[in-house]
Amino acid sequence: MTEVATARRSRITPEREAELYSAVLDLLREVGYDALTMDAVAARTRSSKATLYRQWGGKPELVVKAMRHNKPGGLRGVDTGSLRGDLHTMVAREDDCTMERNSDLMRALAMAAHGNPDLMRALKELLVEPEMEEFQRVMRRAVDRGEIREDCPALEYIVHMLLGAFAARTLVDELPPTQDFLRSYIDAVVLPALGAPTS
Repeated sequence: MTEVATARRSRITPEREAELYSAVLDLLREVGYDALTMDAVAARTRSSKATLYRQWGGKPELVVKAMRHNKPGGLRGVDTGSLRGDLHTMVAREDDCTMERNSDLMRALAMAAHGNPDLMRALKELLVEPEMEEFQRVMRRAVDRGEIREDCPALEYIVHMLLGAFAARTLVDELPPTQDFLRSYIDAVVLPALGAPTS
């Protein structure tokens, strides 16, 4: 049974999958999460609703996987030899325009997730937890290199610090996050909090 399900799921080519994800995000920007329906996705992408459910299970999984697929940032595969280099490289993976569009979508999804347990679960399982695992790997390397003390109390708050920068930039400054802002924030706040080298 599992082999049959896997065979069915593998029919969608990577190019087609990317096209579907792009269409989902376009719809999400147009109507928001609550008004987005699988019927609308099927119509926009000329897919059958049955295919969408078979491949993704439901709207929360489809939307979050679309976000993850189209998110060029992150730390996967990054190892520059220093924590500062790794974090700056992470920031450089998204240009300012993409960063603004993605942060707008994430803010909207986070708000929608408060009233939708299925979306909250999908966000945690498919987006937040994989990102946390990547951060933990990067932090472990920094500890192993001697850049951060193993008992540094700020270690468990690294993701909170970085997410806080995104949220505060919009709320306090009424500006989108940018590469320059995040690099400055990393050097002025994150690295000093960790006791890591800033140059």
